[in-house]
Amino acid sequence: MFRDEKLELKVGIFIGVGIALMFLIVFAVKDVPVWGKTFILNVMFDYVNGIKENSPVRLAGVNVGEVKGIELFYDEGKKKNRVKINILVRDNLKIEKDSVARVNTLGLLGEQYLEISPGFLKDYFATGDTMEGVNPIHAGEEMEKMREAIASFSSIARNIEKGEGTIGKLIKDDTLYKNLENVFGGLSRGEGTLGKLLKDDNLYKDLHGVFSGMNSGEGTLGRFLKDDSVYRHMDEFILDLKSNPWKLLQKPRSSPKERESKTDKGNIVMSK
Repeated sequence: MFRDEKLELKVGIFIGVGIALMFLIVFAVKDVPVWGKTFILNVMFDYVNGIKENSPVRLAGVNVGEVKGIELFYDEGKKKNRVKINILVRDNLKIEKDSVARVNTLGLLGEQYLEISPGFLKDYFATGDTMEGVNPIHAGEEMEKMREAIASFSSIARNIEKGEGTIGKLIKDDTLYKNLENVFGGLSRGEGTLGKLLKDDNLYKDLHGVFSGMNSGEGTLGRFLKDDSVYRHMDEFILDLKSNPWKLLQKPRSSPKERESKTDKGNIVMSK
């Protein structure tokens, strides 16, 4: 009996020592990063939507670090409370200074993580630098926007049901239908200008006559289209101008009547 109690005591001591060693190991290695060499970045937010310490940090969708600490403080410069997230990132990575940090969620109800979208600048953050994050959308704001959208759609549906507004009148008021029925009825009967164009074949006959005359070379336009003498004269005129461009600068000669008139005027002046 005594031996059994002694054995149980030894087992208890052994288990207690083991648990104590386990706790010591956990507390000893909790500050040792699992990523090897790392550097620290500070990311500033106004609101972080519940992200916690040890949450993953992703760069371009790949896990590259974790959230080391979260601090809420009052920013004297901006006169408001802000959140500073300390993150540990693998030291062999370069994060551009125009990169964008956001708090995202894995799935609809998954854990929060910090996503860094790479930038394009060739200037990179160094350890201890601070970058501005993009504030996540508050769940309350999303619900409020949804309620406003639903209320707006409900109001539109009620107005349509009452026959108010353009869409409501189109659906409820049969005046437009009657007007369209009258218009198309008049067209089918050949009433109005458009109805006559559709029903009366006199316009077609007139147009057919005009184009037939043009095709036969009748009238001014028909001659212009069928007679190539105009083209020949224009071609000769252009060739003449190319050969004798000085003609464009030469004053036109006066007619015999104009010369005789000028001579008479000169004689009258001389006689005076």
